[in-house]
Amino acid sequence: MKHNIGVQIVTFAAVVVAGVVLAGDYPHSPAALTNVTVKGGFWLPRFETNRLVTLKTDFEKCEESRIPNFTNAAARAWGTFKGIPYDDSDVYKVIEGAAYVFVLHPDAELKSYVDGLVGWIAKAQEPDGYLYTARTLGYWGEARGNGRWSCQMMGPVRWSNCRHSHELYNLGHLYEAAVAWLDATGERSLLDVAVRSADLVRRTFGADTTQLKDVPGHEEIELALCKLYRATDERRYLELARHFVARRGHGAKSKDGKVFAPDGSLVEAEFAPDAYCQNHQPVVEQREAVGHAVRATYLYCGMADVAALADRADYVTAIDAIWENVVQRKLALNGSVGARHKGEAFGSDYELPNETAYNETCAAIGNALWNWRMFLMHGEAKYIDVMERAIYNGILSGVSLSGDEFFYPNPLASKGGYRRSKWFRTSCCPVNVVRFLPQVPQFAYATRGNAAYVNLFMESDATLRIGCGEVRLSQNTEYPWSGAVRISVTPPEDGAKFALNVRVPGWCIGRPVPSDLYTQTVPGTMADFTVKVNGKAVKVALVKGYCVIERKWKSDDVVEIAMNMPVRRIKAHEKVEADRGRLAVERGSIVFCAEGADNGGKAFDAVIPADATFADGTVEIGGKAYPSLKSSNGVTLIPYCIWDNREPGNEMQTWFVSER
Repeated sequence: MKHNIGVQIVTFAAVVVAGVVLAGDYPHSPAALTNVTVKGGFWLPRFETNRLVTLKTDFEKCEESRIPNFTNAAARAWGTFKGIPYDDSDVYKVIEGAAYVFVLHPDAELKSYVDGLVGWIAKAQEPDGYLYTARTLGYWGEARGNGRWSCQMMGPVRWSNCRHSHELYNLGHLYEAAVAWLDATGERSLLDVAVRSADLVRRTFGADTTQLKDVPGHEEIELALCKLYRATDERRYLELARHFVARRGHGAKSKDGKVFAPDGSLVEAEFAPDAYCQNHQPVVEQREAVGHAVRATYLYCGMADVAALADRADYVTAIDAIWENVVQRKLALNGSVGARHKGEAFGSDYELPNETAYNETCAAIGNALWNWRMFLMHGEAKYIDVMERAIYNGILSGVSLSGDEFFYPNPLASKGGYRRSKWFRTSCCPVNVVRFLPQVPQFAYATRGNAAYVNLFMESDATLRIGCGEVRLSQNTEYPWSGAVRISVTPPEDGAKFALNVRVPGWCIGRPVPSDLYTQTVPGTMADFTVKVNGKAVKVALVKGYCVIERKWKSDDVVEIAMNMPVRRIKAHEKVEADRGRLAVERGSIVFCAEGADNGGKAFDAVIPADATFADGTVEIGGKAYPSLKSSNGVTLIPYCIWDNREPGNEMQTWFVSER
């Protein structure tokens, strides 16, 4: 698709306008979405399934239970709200996903459909910019004995219960969708809705004595306001994002510890600021990941964006420490976060259960987006290591190979009975997947100054603008099944000098994660990563986790990467009680598991000796062959991300007892 509108391609973390990052933003920038073409390999079928199946499925489900709230709100049909107040956000997320799909696959029918939805959203918006269909339709919810609504997602008036209301959360997803649709089509229809809303929020919340001081109970609007700022260049949106971040943990308390609302009324204890929504202390003082995992990772994304755009080094110090806490003590093997079902929350240090693990799909997405921002800020490969683990394991596991069934939690073991669903009463995960997957190609490449970065390995072509001009890179690879990657380099002109920074995956050189939380029993070394340029071996100069190849390039130059990819056994830190005496199995970036379908219906109690060897094999799922492993004692393993794609309710295990 050719754009004639000076299109801005917006990622979850940075804006690229004709290959140039806006001043005051992250020092590293991703490739424009239109400048990366995935040609085949592992990823193309997944992207096509997302485009052709998941997007359609999500829209159809929204038509059943979400979109009618907008059409009824447009008609001011009092008393007709159905569902849960945060359901509005599902529609916005699917529109955002549709925008990313439309950029690369322009479709008149899709555009007409989304334009229709945008029309209903605009009509549902109240004259002053307020948009929350539950309130517009007069919904108060299910009354309990004391007359209060059981879900507590609204107060009696606007903004009067921000801790439990999703008024601001919904708007964050509206703003993200609006910016994405503007960038996809060049049309302001949804952006105008977002701007009217954001201006109302800006008038309502702030530092003035007449403004509310509450913060969102579910973070999201903070990062979305940063996107709105980038799209409009209106600094008031960045200032509002900074206000929401800075206000966390500053609830006013009386001497006896009671909490009061901005109007001076007493707030009941169950509504007091706490760690569940990361409101327990000012963000600059936070050093540990606590509370609801999705809320937390969205907050850390917002803190990173504000830090980059508004030069807040104290925010960087805080999220650096929180990141260390996660990767050292709270990261699940599949790259997700949030150990506990109760509160969908982080657990204590080293609390990483398997069968009871929550590991929400949205939390894995939030973790990936946070680590992407950490890379854009610091330029270190370790953040991509964590992001890659989340993408291939904790996120892809959340959607079926057919694209129309989903996991909400992603446990690492099951005794059977756990299965995917077509939809959920709370369906944040299906609609989060559909907007996340089209963004993955942008995460594969980045630039800074006169350097080009290859972060993820996928069969793709990319055009990157760096200091010396426009560079074209073409990857040929079967990654993640193979460690061989061939990169053809086309410089702006022969003799142009620049640095090509190729990520050296931690899993390849003995660090599956950037800490001692998980270690390889037989570690890889730098000898497992080799590089040739035009057939000649070159010394790997490792800088921040990247192999830096700086030279004068010619148009026929070829870089060949070879990553040794043996099966590796993984041991958890001794303080992880659930995994003592157990080992996991990985090959490259892929976590493997045993599923009952391949092991006589039994997998939960599977034993694989510590000295077991493995043979490559295949399994057929949905008419397609996928790589498998067979241990020397007869246990068949498949990639964790594709379990539960055959007979539903199978047993499954990822951490294996080594001996009985």
